[in-house]
Amino acid sequence: MEYIKPEPNKKNYQQLLEKIIETWQKDPEKSERRPRLLMHSCCAPCSSAVLDYLCRYFDITLFYYNPNISTEKEFMHRVSELKRLIHEMEIDVERYDEDGKRLGAVSVVVPDYDHKEFLAIAKGHEKDPERGERCHLCYRQRLEKTADYMDEIRSKAENAADGEVLPYDFFCTTLTISPMKSAQILNEIGEEVGAGHGESFLPSDFKKKGGYQRSIALSKEYDLYRQDFCGCEFSKAASERERAERKMRDDK
Repeated sequence: MEYIKPEPNKKNYQQLLEKIIETWQKDPEKSERRPRLLMHSCCAPCSSAVLDYLCRYFDITLFYYNPNISTEKEFMHRVSELKRLIHEMEIDVERYDEDGKRLGAVSVVVPDYDHKEFLAIAKGHEKDPERGERCHLCYRQRLEKTADYMDEIRSKAENAADGEVLPYDFFCTTLTISPMKSAQILNEIGEEVGAGHGESFLPSDFKKKGGYQRSIALSKEYDLYRQDFCGCEFSKAASERERAERKMRDDK
């Protein structure tokens, strides 16, 4: 994969997302049902504000595929926090909005944990800087797996009785809520993955319009575990170095 240097967004991805929602709602053939969204989730804190926003417009399945997480213990801790979040937000059951429209229950799909999958794509990039090419390969791996699952459900829907299995209309990722990640890079990768699978990638920049601040507030409200590294041993080592350097400066 070609290295993409982080730079200011060329597009307003949040505006593009809002346009897609508006277009769906105005389409007489689509407006009678809510679009189904397969959303890659990295953790509960990042998912909190995204769910708070998107549950108004989509029926959502969270796809927790994160082989970059360096230990199974950490992986399972983040899974349990994600499931606790949707339960305490009371969105893991069907409910109705103020207009009486049915809102589908949010569910969580968790593929088997296999850290070796991440190490295979990170080989040769162990010393890359944070937010460098290793991270871009990791984004692509997670979005490819999300699109693979979307393809799998679409195939099942085509071979099932009418309405027994429903395909997804879009896929996306919660990763754009992080101020440490480039929405441009994530959206460019997502668009490429979607085009390769013939699936619709939902553009986003969830950190916009106070999204990141909202995630912090919701994390405090639900007392969520907020990790201080993305997940892999390389990001953890970088985080530990930064903490040590800050301590040395503070001790001077």
